[in-house]
Amino acid sequence: MSKTNDTEVATGLRELFIDSLKDLYWAEQAITEALPKMIENATSDALGEALQHHLEETGTHLQRLEDVFALLGEEASAKKCAAMEGILKEGNEIMVHTASGYVRDAGIIAAGQKVEHYEIAGYGTVIAFAKTLGETEAAIILQSTLDEEKLADDKLSEIAELSVNAEAAGNEADKSSLEEVIEETENL
Repeated sequence: MSKTNDTEVATGLRELFIDSLKDLYWAEQAITEALPKMIENATSDALGEALQHHLEETGTHLQRLEDVFALLGEEASAKKCAAMEGILKEGNEIMVHTASGYVRDAGIIAAGQKVEHYEIAGYGTVIAFAKTLGETEAAIILQSTLDEEKLADDKLSEIAELSVNAEAAGNEADKSSLEEVIEETENL
């Protein structure tokens, strides 16, 4: 990497790949710190359980990133991710500015899905970089995390659609009717 005004500039794809891994490493660490507060504020048991499960997975995601750094002969280090910092800050503000209960749960899900979508984009990118650079083993390791991030996002959608959003709306909708609507939209 070259330096410009005391900041490092990636001059090649490998450098950009490593820089992107550092960004994800910071993001995963920040998520590990943010999830316990989200769990504490969740009213829905299903939401609390899903967040707890993802907190446990996040430890595995950090370990996988460390494994990828080792494969590349690099020290595992984090680079502050301004995007994730903003997403987590917004999530915290949602918890502060919503009433305790299902409305807050809906906000936690919205914030959580923003986190997941950022991670899905980030992991998709580093996997593409790894493949292009011939780092097949790194791509395989990173793919495992991407798959888990997608499942976490799907789980949050399921919790929102099957219970939390209707409860937050104060709606006593028949859950079987709601499930039928969801099934119909999935078939579109």
